[in-house]
Amino acid sequence: MGILGHTFAVVRRETGRMRRQPMYATLLVILPILSFLFFALLFEKGVARDIPIAVLDEDHSALSRKVTQMIEDTPTAQVAYGIQSMDEGERLMREGRIQAIVQIPAFFEKDILSNRQTHLEAYISGANISVNGLLSKDIQTAVTTFGAGIQLQLLTKQGLTERQAMAQLQPVRFDRHILFNPYINYGYYLSPSFMPMMLLIFVVLVTVFSVGSELKHATAREWLHTANDSIGAALVGKLLPITTAMFLLSLVMLTIIFKIVDVPLNGNLTTILVGTLLFILSYQSISVMIVAVVANLRLSLSLGGGYSVLAFTFSGLTFPVMAMYPAMRVVSKLFPFTYYTDLCVDQLLRGAPVVRSLPDLGCLALFFVLPLLCLPRLRRVCTEEKFWGRL
Repeated sequence: MGILGHTFAVVRRETGRMRRQPMYATLLVILPILSFLFFALLFEKGVARDIPIAVLDEDHSALSRKVTQMIEDTPTAQVAYGIQSMDEGERLMREGRIQAIVQIPAFFEKDILSNRQTHLEAYISGANISVNGLLSKDIQTAVTTFGAGIQLQLLTKQGLTERQAMAQLQPVRFDRHILFNPYINYGYYLSPSFMPMMLLIFVVLVTVFSVGSELKHATAREWLHTANDSIGAALVGKLLPITTAMFLLSLVMLTIIFKIVDVPLNGNLTTILVGTLLFILSYQSISVMIVAVVANLRLSLSLGGGYSVLAFTFSGLTFPVMAMYPAMRVVSKLFPFTYYTDLCVDQLLRGAPVVRSLPDLGCLALFFVLPLLCLPRLRRVCTEEKFWGRL
């Protein structure tokens, strides 16, 4: 029986272990699918709407009510409270019941009708950067539109035509065109990131558990013997069922992303599928390296979990990689998730040519070198009893 036969002997042994141990079903099916559905439900709306704010109206005039209504009509803000003092507004904000306070000063209408400059003040919580940005933009847009409407009426009363008045109000017109995600849909932006993040966590956990449990239960020599003492055949045979299961799970993930969250596919699906397979294999490679070096199941799970969750921090999704310190940009390249995220953004949202994603695919494939470097160490921990039985 050649190396292919030895590999499939290990595959049969591994599939038997997977059927006998409930942990595999939990890590390969139940928890991943539940996490995918959770994020699909979380981003069902796609765009943040009706964020509660409070308005302190010290004027109680027709124009103050008008500007309040215009703020209420924005997509983001919902005037949930009409407060009587700033102390009341501060209390509501500290309690987390509102995210902003808009203060309309006394004599607001009188100053406008007297052609005197007045002002509105907005106090917006910066605890959540996304909420801060959305509320700031919409409140400013509403107030600017209100002010332009007032000026337009004053200019037309002075005898100017509406076109002349608009030219005087806005001598330079600014047109903004948002590319790739014009609706600012959080589902389009975060679903293809959070769901692969959960996928990689379970890839790491199940791979570390699969290899590490051989050491914990002192069955590593039996595993190696099944492959006729070929560490390469033993490793490939052990990982192949997990890779297959995880790739099938990734198809479920992509189906949820495309069909339930309704993320557009502007690029090449084949590139996405190839990148997803390389993404799974790269994290399996890292997991094998961790177990081979540490030779301790519990510590390997801890290190693998810590390494997994750091991937999101350095991916550039929340803080752009190009804005990081040079040393941190280098660190970001140590995570396959960084390259997979770039690939997803290029192929899903930007519709970039396939050639644009080839460097990311190549970088993902480079991680396959790690288990090859660790094969001598892995053989040693599988054959020497001093590494067995550790928690």
